Amino acid sequence: MAIELSGVRYRYAGATRECLRGVDLRLEPGRVLGIAGANESGKTTLCLVASGFAPVVVGGRLEGAASIDGSRTTTMPAHALAQHCGLLFQNASTQLTGTTATVFEEVAFGPCGLGLPVSQVVERVGWALETVGIEHLAPRDPGKLSGGQAQLVALASVLALRPRYLILDEPTSELDPAGTALVADALANVAAETGAGIMLVEHKADVLARIADDVAVLATGAVALFGAAASILADPRLAELGVEPPAEVRLRREVESAGLAWPALLEGGVA
Repeated sequence: MAIELSGVRYRYAGATRECLRGVDLRLEPGRVLGIAGANESGKTTLCLVASGFAPVVVGGRLEGAASIDGSRTTTMPAHALAQHCGLLFQNASTQLTGTTATVFEEVAFGPCGLGLPVSQVVERVGWALETVGIEHLAPRDPGKLSGGQAQLVALASVLALRPRYLILDEPTSELDPAGTALVADALANVAAETGAGIMLVEHKADVLARIADDVAVLATGAVALFGAAASILADPRLAELGVEPPAEVRLRREVESAGLAWPALLEGGVA
C-alpha cells in the first residue's frame, strides 16, 4: 500500500517543457514525506500528479507510472481519487464551499456528498474536528475565521472523507507564526492518530524538521536530495537549492563557526 511515482515525467497541456523529470518517490501510510524546493521547482505539480488530479482532471501528458495502492491514477475516476487521497491547497478559501452557515456544516459537506447515513456523517465530523483540535469552532461562521483557523477547517473537511493519504501544498504559506503553529500541531496529531500517509510541501523548514520522517528536495522538476529529514535539512547543499535550513541548523552553524561547542552551549556550559 503506497502512493508510488516511478520515472514520472509530466507536462501541462500546451506547455513546451516538462515540469517533472524522472521523479521516483514513495509515500506509505503512517509516514510524513516533506517536499522542499525553490519556487518553480515542481512542488505543486508533484502534488497534482501524486494525487491523480493531474492528468485525470487538469489534463496534460504523464509518462512513467503514478499509482495509489497499486492502481494507476490514470485509470481511476476523480471521485475514487478523492476518497483515496485528500488534497489541500495553500489558500484555504479556495476549498471552503462558501455555502454553509457553520464550521460543522462545512466539514459535513464532503461526507454528505458520499451519501452516508446521518449518524456516520456526524461521527466523521466530530472525529475530524477533534483530531484537528477545533471542536470549539463547530458553531462558528466559516467566513469569519482567522487564516490559521480557516486552514484547519479545510484540513478537517479533507479528513472527514477518511482518505488514506493527505497531500498538502504549502498549507502554512499565508499564515503568521501563530497560524503556522496551529496547523503544524494539527498535522503532527493527524500523523500520530490516523495513520494516514502525508505528503507535505512546505517552504518553512522548521515545520518539516518537526514532523517529517523523510524529505525530498526538488530542483527543476527532479529530485535533487532525498533521505531522512534530519540529514537532508542539515545538508549544506540546501541553500544552493533555494531552501533555507531550519532555525536550529542555522544557529548550530553560527555557534560552531564561532568556535563554541554546540552541546555545551545547550547545557549551559558556555557563559
